[in-house]
Amino acid sequence: MRYVIGRIQRLIIVLVIVTFTTFILVNVLPGDVAYQLGGIEASEEQIARIRQGLGLDQPVLLRYVSWVSDLLRGDWGHSLLTGESVWEMIAHRFPVSMQLMLMAQVMALAVAIPAGLATAWLAGGWLDKVVTSIGFATVSMPTFLIAILLIYLFSLHLGWLPATGYEPMSEGLWANMRPMILPAASLALVEWTVLMRTLRAEMIGTLQENYISLARAKGMSNLRILFAHALRPSSFSTVTILGLQVARLLSGAIILEQIFGIPGLGRMLIHAVYTRDFIVIQGCVTFFALVYVLMNFIVDLAYAWLDPRVRERRAHG
Repeated sequence: MRYVIGRIQRLIIVLVIVTFTTFILVNVLPGDVAYQLGGIEASEEQIARIRQGLGLDQPVLLRYVSWVSDLLRGDWGHSLLTGESVWEMIAHRFPVSMQLMLMAQVMALAVAIPAGLATAWLAGGWLDKVVTSIGFATVSMPTFLIAILLIYLFSLHLGWLPATGYEPMSEGLWANMRPMILPAASLALVEWTVLMRTLRAEMIGTLQENYISLARAKGMSNLRILFAHALRPSSFSTVTILGLQVARLLSGAIILEQIFGIPGLGRMLIHAVYTRDFIVIQGCVTFFALVYVLMNFIVDLAYAWLDPRVRERRAHG
């Protein structure tokens, strides 16, 4: 219980720092949303009334406290341009971004786990060198460049997958997943290397343990040794990396949603920045920070499931 309370306190501190920093940065952006709302023909008196109606004439700190107070009551505010509820905008677009991130993570794990096991079992061999070289090549490339290369190969050259667009789940599972394959693969090709290298390093140490030697002496198959005896104790660092990758996936999704025309949170955030809709910006950043912190909290709890020793230390801590 003490551990959980401590993590919640850290969660609150992180959220306060992130939201306050974002609020300050948004207010130093060039331009004024009041001029955009009033139009080019609006007089200074009309602009002043718009600013007063939006509360933009108040000090930044006072506006931040007011916004946080509303947030604690469940009011995320409304878009300055459309009047839509920010929470409803987030709730409508978050499933799209979540699907992209989940597909990317599944693809990354589908490549990283077999590659990590194989390179650890054959460490120093030709397969280890080839996989490691491919991994370093993909992780060194920016996400948007991988996306452009995949679009050229699979959309323009082969014509297998669409370059842009999005279909809701109501149109069918394949119709929904088909346009998401390329953006998810773009993220996965960057993320799998970190997972593979982490699992490989842990696995090499695990394979040198005495109980692994005993399993080999008993004549167990290599696959059973790897998956039944070596994978779980080698997964601690990989689970941590999975939690930390949420931030990278969110940042990558922001770019890819623009490239592939996906109506997710990233695309909404970029539009809000262009239009200086600071209420939407603040809501998106707060939601991103909340997701990131919660994911790391879940990762910490997963340690207790993976390693009973962690659970015992926390119980006595």
